[in-house]
Amino acid sequence: MTVNSYEKLREFLDQFPIGFRKTQSGVEIEILKRLFTEEEAELATFLTIRPERARSIARRAGKNSTEMEKKLDSMAKKGLIFRAHRDNKTLYNAAPFMIGLYEYSVNKIDKELAQLFKEYYNAAGLDEIGASNIPGFKVIPLKETIQTETTLFPYQLLEESIRNARVIAVADCVCRKESQLLGEGCDHPMETCLSFGAAAEYYIENEMGRKLTSEEAIQILKEADESGLVHAGANSKHLSNICNCCPCCCVSMKGMTQFGQDKQKFMNAVFESIIDEELCVACENCVERCPVNAITIEDIAIVNRDLCLGCGLCASVCSEEAISLKPRDDCEEPFNRVLEMGVAIIEAKRKKNEF
Repeated sequence: MTVNSYEKLREFLDQFPIGFRKTQSGVEIEILKRLFTEEEAELATFLTIRPERARSIARRAGKNSTEMEKKLDSMAKKGLIFRAHRDNKTLYNAAPFMIGLYEYSVNKIDKELAQLFKEYYNAAGLDEIGASNIPGFKVIPLKETIQTETTLFPYQLLEESIRNARVIAVADCVCRKESQLLGEGCDHPMETCLSFGAAAEYYIENEMGRKLTSEEAIQILKEADESGLVHAGANSKHLSNICNCCPCCCVSMKGMTQFGQDKQKFMNAVFESIIDEELCVACENCVERCPVNAITIEDIAIVNRDLCLGCGLCASVCSEEAISLKPRDDCEEPFNRVLEMGVAIIEAKRKKNEF
């Protein structure tokens, strides 16, 4: 163990697709000190992004295998690393700061930690999230807001994907929880973050979330839609999570709504809103509903497609059914898997740093 365990861990976390930058204030180290003991900080750096058995990690760290497994299980329980079960084997891998340590702190976050998270976001986090210009999320609307004649790919069918999920969990939104603790919260529902498969099992096992049926998950999705939340999952065809995001608290949406940054840094708009000029009565319901101020009224509603997320929230409140969604002709196809997206983000950041 060295006195620089936390700095060593910060450098380790900074190697992930969404890294963990050094700041002038050192707030990132204060966050790590709140989350990790010094021993845990050192042990975390012996893990990799690849899931491994405890004995492999123990061998690398020069530790006893049995003791290592106990420590790793404890760290997984605290949300400091990721643990999964496959073929009767327990596997462990490192968790990035985001998506990872930040989200896994949902049950331990208090006002002090919330303030540290906010300070890091303002100092470095926002810039790091958008550094590659590759969006980490894709926006998927409810099917009923999409043009009926549209042929959809499986990853565009949100409810069907949920019904096909092996395991589903729901947790509180850590973004809204952070804002609420700092007296900056909103009235949107709190328990809205859905995870699936191995991610869901992790949340359930470690008591960060609760298990749901597919119908319960779809009901949460519909209630989130009614509240005006944007349905955003990892920018891949594989379903691993769905965040129901508000423009006031979400770390990605704030980049657009509060800091005026391009949506492409944060969210992949797979669809776009189309106005039927014959049906539109310029009632302005859609203007109030749009979370990114992409709609204005002239004689009819006008959509700024550069801002439009294709979330479908406007269509769901149009009494005249004058708005529907269609897939963008210039849409960027989501990645096949999250790992593929991570590789692309790292490569884009590397090229950017060369200039």
